[in-house]
Amino acid sequence: MNRIPAGLVAFRACCAPALLVLERVGASGRVLAGVVFLAFVSDVFDGIVARRLGVATENLRQADSIADAFFYLAALAVLILRAPQAALAGMPGIAALLLLEAIRLLVECRKFGRMAAYHMWSAKVWGIALWLGFSEAFITGQAGPFFWSAIVIGVLADLEGLATSCILSSRQHDIPSIWHAVRLQRKREAEGYS
Repeated sequence: MNRIPAGLVAFRACCAPALLVLERVGASGRVLAGVVFLAFVSDVFDGIVARRLGVATENLRQADSIADAFFYLAALAVLILRAPQAALAGMPGIAALLLLEAIRLLVECRKFGRMAAYHMWSAKVWGIALWLGFSEAFITGQAGPFFWSAIVIGVLADLEGLATSCILSSRQHDIPSIWHAVRLQRKREAEGYS
């Protein structure tokens, strides 16, 4: 039972190459959207199950974040191959997201020694938006309202994550929002921690 959350994370990581293979063999947009849905569901339940079983460790949360990044980079590659016009239309927003992700990674690795795994509420909303946005683009071949919403929500979520990394003096995981980060940092400073 304790291995179920790690299995869900591994499943999501395996969805990345599966998505690429399915695109190469000409699977329909609905099939690709189905894989995105399965990856999304695994992302929702890995944390729920881990907390219920008492195995929500920092390493599992880190692996979860890495699996998310791996899967959605594969989904982006499939989008470029499957619907280049949608990818081209969204390229400024996609480039901004990739730049923000890179900046966050550099800041977090320099400050904390590795990538943060906050799992903020805004990131959870972004996960829903990514599921809907990629599904819409795979099925219609167009950059529709869900696709654009995913970009906007992603930029906001990344800005919140970057600000949180700048606020916190030491690496933490499972920080719900920037407000929680500010409260935690103030408490640590009041207790004499820098």
